[in-house]
Amino acid sequence: MNAQHKDKGFTIIEVVLVLAIAGLIFLMVFIALPALQRGQRDQARKNDISTVASAVNTFKSGNRGSFGTVGATGNGNLNSANIRTYIDRLDQYEVSGVSVNTNGAVADKTITHTNLEGIVIVAGSKCPTAMPAPGATSIGVIRGTARTAAVIGLLENNGNAAQRAFFCQDV
Repeated sequence: MNAQHKDKGFTIIEVVLVLAIAGLIFLMVFIALPALQRGQRDQARKNDISTVASAVNTFKSGNRGSFGTVGATGNGNLNSANIRTYIDRLDQYEVSGVSVNTNGAVADKTITHTNLEGIVIVAGSKCPTAMPAPGATSIGVIRGTARTAAVIGLLENNGNAAQRAFFCQDV
C-alpha cells in the first residue's frame, strides 16, 4: 500500500495573499471615505440653502410680496430673527448660521469668503448668471428688484480650502 500523506490547511503563501488583498480593499475604502463624507456635507449645505430659500419665499408671500425694511426690527421686516421662525416651521433639522445682508437692497454686491458666515440672504439681488469657479474668493450678486433675493452659501468642494465653491439660489 502506498500511503500518501496530505496535510489539510492553507500554506503560508495563501494566507499572506489573502491578507494582502484584504489590506488593499481596506485601503481603498479609507481613501474613498473622506471624499464621500465631503460630498454628503456639501449636499446637506445645498439642502439647507434650499430650505432657507423656501423660508424667504414663504416670508415674502406672507408679507404681500415684500421684504419690508431689510434688517429692521418688526414682524413685517426681513431680518435674521424673523426668517428663523420661517425656517423652523419648514425644516425638521437645525439650519444654523443664517444672516440677512443689510448693506442696502437692490444693488450690485460682492460677497467674499471672509464676510460669508453660514448662509447669507441678500435681498434685492439675484445670483450671477455664471457661478465663480471653485477657489474664487468672492461672488458678485447682481441687481434684482425689491421682490428678489439671493441665498448664498459655501461648499467644501474637494476639501481643499483653496477650492471652496459658492452656491447661490434665487428667490
